[in-house]
Amino acid sequence: MAELSETTGIPVPTIKYYMREGLVSPGRPTGRNQADYGERHVRRLRLVRALVEYGGLSISVIRDLMAQIDNPRLEEFDLLGAAQKTVTQQREARPGPTRDEAERRLRDLLVRRGWRIGPDDPAYRTAVGVLATLEEVGYHDMIDEVDAYADAAEKAAEADLRLLGPDVSDRERAVEIVVVGTSVGDTLIAALRRLAQASISERMYTRPAR
Repeated sequence: MAELSETTGIPVPTIKYYMREGLVSPGRPTGRNQADYGERHVRRLRLVRALVEYGGLSISVIRDLMAQIDNPRLEEFDLLGAAQKTVTQQREARPGPTRDEAERRLRDLLVRRGWRIGPDDPAYRTAVGVLATLEEVGYHDMIDEVDAYADAAEKAAEADLRLLGPDVSDRERAVEIVVVGTSVGDTLIAALRRLAQASISERMYTRPAR
């Protein structure tokens, strides 16, 4: 295990903890208190570390995700969907007319764009909640710009899928790209948005020097 720790850069106590929690399988026993670890253990440990440190996932969520990776009956598309849901914030809107109107707006948006997403998707419910909140606080102008935001989101999603590539048979790599890429990508998109806001506002509101 010391060699495994040196290879991955993960302390031995942390490796033991991950094994106790069922995130990483034990090595092949080779003697008393001895076990052999292979490349599969190295990759799994690096994936778990990435999910903890960059994905911000809890141990219980990672355990469930590892079980899905190891489930050969789970199709790759369903696995990627499960991975995406682990990094999707969910905010439910309160029932009522405002929520109903927000959901109608979202359904219309999905139809316009050809996005086939059902109401059980956490991102769907979050979008309904955000639109309902905007309606409640009177940010109608922002609601009217929802297609512009969807344009930007679609371009970002296309970039994400280019990174993932057409071959998702390497299930661990695919999950890592989805979870870490989405989490870090969200932060990058937010930062780039702030930079663009600063640049555009300077052009719009700064008076030319006389």
